Amino acid sequence: MAVTYWTGESVTLRAIKSEDIVIFESLDDEILRNMDSLHFPRSENKMRKWLEEQLEEDEFRFIAVNRDDNIVGMIETFECDRKNGTFDYYLAVFEPHRGKGYAKEMILMVLRFYFLELAYQKVNTTVYSFNNTSIRLHEKLGFMKEGQLRNIIFTKGAYYDSICFGMTREEFELNHG
Repeated sequence: MAVTYWTGESVTLRAIKSEDIVIFESLDDEILRNMDSLHFPRSENKMRKWLEEQLEEDEFRFIAVNRDDNIVGMIETFECDRKNGTFDYYLAVFEPHRGKGYAKEMILMVLRFYFLELAYQKVNTTVYSFNNTSIRLHEKLGFMKEGQLRNIIFTKGAYYDSICFGMTREEFELNHG
């Protein structure tokens, strides 16, 4: 098997395909909450239009597939600013694929490409305060907590904070070679 940026030890990242619309139509409420994306039901035409709009320049939505060819999650880059060298991302790992290291591998593949191939110098990501697993993962990966916005998201009948994490290219190289 050829080694590429997009094939890791346990997961491969690929571009979104039109048939992937079923993934987005079937996301559970917990994943949608983490993406601040709970919406009224959308028509198939509206979903297809949304899907077509997902790829713009450096902004990219990756689908993660494991060695058994199961779709295990997705990771998306957005707010890509070439002038200032900054970008954001969010990710989701689907049940029952959580806790297997896929999120870490997905993040590191994307960071490696954006830092070392596209010359970005800083990544930002936001984690909601109810997502302790993601908070711990970002801390383990060497992200710095850069701020916290209080009561920024309302879900499950309560308000939660938004925790802002960031990592520079230098910090990435120091922590992940």
